[in-house]
Amino acid sequence: MQRRTFLRLSVLTPLALGAGWRPGSVRAAMAANPIKPDGRPHRFELSAQQFLLDDKPFRILSGEMHPIRIPAEYWRHRIRMAKAMGLNTIAIYLMWNALESEPGVFDLAGGNRDFARFIRLCQEEGMWVYLRPGPYICGEWDFGGLPPYLLRHPQMRVRDKDDADYMAAVRRYIATIAPVVKPLLAANGGPILMVQVENEYASFGRDIGYLQAIHALWQDHGVHGPFSISDGLAQVREAKTYLPGTALGLDGDTDFTGAQAIAGEMPVWMGEGYPGWITHWGDKDFARGDFAGTLEKLLAEGRSFNLYVVHGGTNFGSGAGANAKGDYSHFEPVITSYDYGAPITEQGAPTADYHTFRKMLAAHAAQPLPEVPATPPMASFAPFTPQPHAVLWDNLPAAKKVQHPQPNELLFGQDHGMVLYRRPLKAGGELAVDGVRDYATVFHGGRYVDYLSRVEHPKLRTGNKLRLPASHGDELLEILVDSFGHVGFGHAMADRKGLLGEVQLDGKPLEDWEAVSLPLDGKWLASLRPLRGKPSRPGVFFKGVLHLTQSGDCYLDMADWAKGYLWVNGHLLGRYWNLGPQQRLYCPASWLRVGDNEVLVFDLHRTEAALIRSAGALSG
Repeated sequence: MQRRTFLRLSVLTPLALGAGWRPGSVRAAMAANPIKPDGRPHRFELSAQQFLLDDKPFRILSGEMHPIRIPAEYWRHRIRMAKAMGLNTIAIYLMWNALESEPGVFDLAGGNRDFARFIRLCQEEGMWVYLRPGPYICGEWDFGGLPPYLLRHPQMRVRDKDDADYMAAVRRYIATIAPVVKPLLAANGGPILMVQVENEYASFGRDIGYLQAIHALWQDHGVHGPFSISDGLAQVREAKTYLPGTALGLDGDTDFTGAQAIAGEMPVWMGEGYPGWITHWGDKDFARGDFAGTLEKLLAEGRSFNLYVVHGGTNFGSGAGANAKGDYSHFEPVITSYDYGAPITEQGAPTADYHTFRKMLAAHAAQPLPEVPATPPMASFAPFTPQPHAVLWDNLPAAKKVQHPQPNELLFGQDHGMVLYRRPLKAGGELAVDGVRDYATVFHGGRYVDYLSRVEHPKLRTGNKLRLPASHGDELLEILVDSFGHVGFGHAMADRKGLLGEVQLDGKPLEDWEAVSLPLDGKWLASLRPLRGKPSRPGVFFKGVLHLTQSGDCYLDMADWAKGYLWVNGHLLGRYWNLGPQQRLYCPASWLRVGDNEVLVFDLHRTEAALIRSAGALSG
């Protein structure tokens, strides 16, 4: 899902009939194909510029959602919501980095990582599946779905068939998931109609051999398609990266005639149509879409399509990615919510767009649509104020000595979280810190000085310099660097975190540092030593109790806090930041219990407690 060069569709966007559409072909494509994924083998084919299911024309009416962004307990509900809107297919990304945390360490069955179970639920609900397994997916997800451990290789070239280390990791990934995918293909009695080869490669590279290599790996492991690619038409045309024999999905483009000239006899369809849009930290408001006019034309012309997304969900934990220009400037991190302005909200409720789209789809359906499922209940709680619990400075792991600051991936093999860089100084002066990725708080002699941010925004102070106060002998300079997600789109794909450049005082480089790894993982959090007295400087953990009298989903309003992380009962809901526009974080009922729930907050700026309120859905 490219977010920089593809068009956002609206009622004003013209749709062109493809050259392969002949009189009567629209009516034939619109005829309802009643075949459902019933456990028996079915033949899905790409032929004569159309999709065929058991030799009959089939129209893919797809909506995308991602299992990793949805609590597993709500999977069936979200699938039923898409079905009740009038869709017949669910498209899903597989986030490689959610499935393989370390080289060779896979988890395909834990919680919302069990994508095979999600696919089987789609089948149980009578929905087909369009599988988009990567290895790269973009998706506004951390590193575009690639595992950040790849960045531990100093010269790693991702999405490159000639990089031996990268391709070895890709081979391991496909070899691991292909045996899970194979029995779920329609030809083997499963619901998967089609498998995408990589994603939007034309916006990154021009080597058709790379796509051919990925395609061949799937076939070597018994997954024989059919296959698709998905990209912007202008990018494919310029890069010449259409993979022969695949369906050509257009992302944010409706020039079907132009695309058909490239795809020949293979089908052309809307691989991604955008009913909503992405929101970054610092945006004025939450992004919305205007897709009704485009959807009406797609339906009238009998086109197949995939709505990106019908339901977005949440970037729980450290899942949110980021965008940047090719030179790593104009860094834009993605908010914790992936509500996306989608027809089904983050919490699973239908929007006005949902009902509009449902009415349109119902008008073209052969049978009445199912009733819309009830929205999961919300629960509220009394405001509470977490109290200072521990300070970062009393809980530092052992330091590593380095001559110059380096990124955390190279120093510690650390994918997310924070790194502390420190050294003694005998004087104050002008401090210049190059290569902050992504947000640093600076301390001198135990006193907070200022922050440095990679995010360029009118509400934030810009620049890489700050003034250190005069020193009283040897005083410790400490630079605590917090990270957002790794860039996941474009050419800035070596987005390592921490300090990547030189640190200078009055123009002279500073050497001989200590670096401390702070991944904010569960093991370290469980070992925090409680605070004695009041915190004297920022870097404080606060702990409190959220009391529920009834079960339900909750939104925690963090508007009174500054910037940091929020855990509930050990689950990392994600990041919060008073830069906005998001101020409240979603917590599903399955992570809560009636009675007392432990809340842990780490705030980069506050030393005093603040209120956490119960809030409604994500609207401000």
